[in-house]
Amino acid sequence: MSPTTRSSGGRWAVLLLTAPFFVLFTAVVLAPLGYALWLSLFKEQSSGLGFGGAESVFAGLGNYLATLANPAFLDGFTVVALYAVLYIPLMLGGALALALLLDSGAAIARRFFQLALFMPHVVPGVIAGLIWLYLYLPGISPIVAALRDGGIAWDFLGEHALSSVVNVAVWEWIGYNMIIFFAALQAVPREVLEAATIDGAGPVRVALRVKLPLIKGAVITALLFTIIGSLQLFNEPMVMDGVSDGIVSTWTPNMYAYAEAFGKNDVGQAAAASLLLAVLAAVLSYFVTTWGNKK
Repeated sequence: MSPTTRSSGGRWAVLLLTAPFFVLFTAVVLAPLGYALWLSLFKEQSSGLGFGGAESVFAGLGNYLATLANPAFLDGFTVVALYAVLYIPLMLGGALALALLLDSGAAIARRFFQLALFMPHVVPGVIAGLIWLYLYLPGISPIVAALRDGGIAWDFLGEHALSSVVNVAVWEWIGYNMIIFFAALQAVPREVLEAATIDGAGPVRVALRVKLPLIKGAVITALLFTIIGSLQLFNEPMVMDGVSDGIVSTWTPNMYAYAEAFGKNDVGQAAAASLLLAVLAAVLSYFVTTWGNKK
């Protein structure tokens, strides 16, 4: 077989093996994005004198400008920013601490605690929101009753709604990220840890000065996905929206898009809001990835 024939056969093999990925990527990612972009360029307006129903008219960038000028949409990013400031350090810091503890020689019943800490992640976000909604509701919550008996009046669904949502998210995701960090710690060469111990480093110093730098890639990857997940905050506050005084229907950008699409039936505005959120997520992903590569 000639080198030219062999090279041609290799190219066809590569195309054949990668074709399923590109087909799925186009169907699941590119096609929905393209359709959302198309919807965002149109808006519904009444035809005639209001008796002829509504018709779609080309709006260009009108939906984007209207979304960016809407205080409810912009306020949603303030909520998401405050949520991220609370949630990311608590969740990632807790996951790292748990992973380091399980990786240490002092860990007892390691398999049991791995499973127990991971189990909340198996619960769907809506179900998790309903579980914690029961624990937050005055009158039926044992937690609220115990706090009230102790003289503490804590309004989980009012002025402390943000911290309540953060608590649910940490409960859901801390075990998942703990498993990622624990797997990365298991890949750390044991001879490196033994050398640090022989040099006189204690368990805390080994964890902070040896283990953490060696799993920095896993930490940065988890940070990237956590930032994107924070921007997409939806399930937990949506479940609590109907009974919470501190959460409104446009509390986050995703909830704003949902309210525009299914509350006001303004699909164009919802598509514009979704695409703006996607662009922001892409920009943040780029900067976090660039920073991570430098590290």
